[in-house]
Amino acid sequence: MSIRWTYAFVDRPRAAFGSACDFWTAVTATRLSELRGEHSEFVTLLPDGADACVKAQAVGAGPGGAHLDFCVDDIREFADAAVRLGARVVLDSDSLVVLRSPGGQLFCADPWRGQSSRPGVVRGSRLDQVCVDVPPSAHSAEVAFWSGLLTGWESRPGALPEFHVLEPPPGLPVRLLLQRLGTERPVSAHLDLACADVEATRAWHETLGAECVAGFSGWTVMRDPAGGIYCLTTRDPHTGRPPARSLSGT
Repeated sequence: MSIRWTYAFVDRPRAAFGSACDFWTAVTATRLSELRGEHSEFVTLLPDGADACVKAQAVGAGPGGAHLDFCVDDIREFADAAVRLGARVVLDSDSLVVLRSPGGQLFCADPWRGQSSRPGVVRGSRLDQVCVDVPPSAHSAEVAFWSGLLTGWESRPGALPEFHVLEPPPGLPVRLLLQRLGTERPVSAHLDLACADVEATRAWHETLGAECVAGFSGWTVMRDPAGGIYCLTTRDPHTGRPPARSLSGT
């Protein structure tokens, strides 16, 4: 079972979808594809000279968040493996399977269509990670599930005990981070950017309409113009790895 490509999905409420797309195309130096889907709810963020690895989805209810799409050789094989490990199928069509992890995180299996060229770093930052925020009661099961499903990915503890990293083989553009929350609440997910200079990236994002929520050693929590939470981390935008003695958890 081969995972050939990964997409980070920006999930935002329909009422704020336009502002979300404006912001994330600026942040990733991309342009929008044509809208698609039964309700024109999907769009791809297209870079120049590389394959896309970020998409956006308008959601009808709730605050939105993020999820991962895995492009694979055989979506049936991938979905069956996920179900054996404890996932459940939400939607099964000819070209897409939507699933939930044991803890409740949505993810999708798509056919691989030859994507291979990763977009570059944009102004010292790169959107390269989906972080799943997991309640304490589900954390061990989520670590076991994702580590079992993502064969060939490096599964390792993060720099802080509440983090667990799943790093893909070289060339795949989006990785996965599991964060154990301090309290019980439903699982959710957000986007992370690796930044050469977090403060410079923060200042740039604020000119685009984002706002700072909180700062920590190794990452800064931001809110985009659509109300979605994301983080700026001190990881190297080229390698995805944390700097020496970093406490970014990644």
